[in-house]
Amino acid sequence: MCRMTTARPDDATLTRDGLVPAGDGRVLLIACGALAREILDLKTLGGWDHLDLACLPAILHNHPDRIPAAVEALVQEHRDAYARICVVYADCGTGGLLQAACARLGVEMVEGPHCYAFFDGLEAFAARDEITSFYLTDFLVRQFDAFVWKPLGLDRHPELRDMYFAHYETLVYLAQTDDPALTEKARSEAARLGLAFERRLTGYGDLATTLEGWAKTPQTV
Repeated sequence: MCRMTTARPDDATLTRDGLVPAGDGRVLLIACGALAREILDLKTLGGWDHLDLACLPAILHNHPDRIPAAVEALVQEHRDAYARICVVYADCGTGGLLQAACARLGVEMVEGPHCYAFFDGLEAFAARDEITSFYLTDFLVRQFDAFVWKPLGLDRHPELRDMYFAHYETLVYLAQTDDPALTEKARSEAARLGLAFERRLTGYGDLATTLEGWAKTPQTV
């Protein structure tokens, strides 16, 4: 994993390598690289200097079976250096295995099925029950080719698009920031997939309240 500097980590590095902690906090957040910018922004806004951040490569989202073991390895590596460790992943396709690992390790994790739900708000997301929607966040809009187009082989076989996305109707962009350029990129990706487009300005959603709770109640693991 790459080492954090004073500059924000770039998306390609977060996708491929993740982020190692700076080692200057009392509470360690172990997170998906796709959430790094949002977590760092919230840390700055809250003045939470006691929070440190380590990120696993965001591309693990394409292999969710590997996430629990990767999280456990980071917990074991860093637990002696921190008073508390919290995991900034939802279930993320692990079928409950990540929750079981966190319970066994004695660390907390974000509630919910995936980041789309906690950005949108868990209750609101569940109430929508949008089984025909395909979701993107700010990070996934920026990294659409790396996470969607190329892994599905659509860069080589664009004719497969209709097979992969036949049961979807709408691309829903859950926007963390009000960025016109990202909105237009998300709109163009919807057209690329042959889907209707919807944008929701969610901000940080339940991620903000979860991190605030952890930041204000540090304790030993």
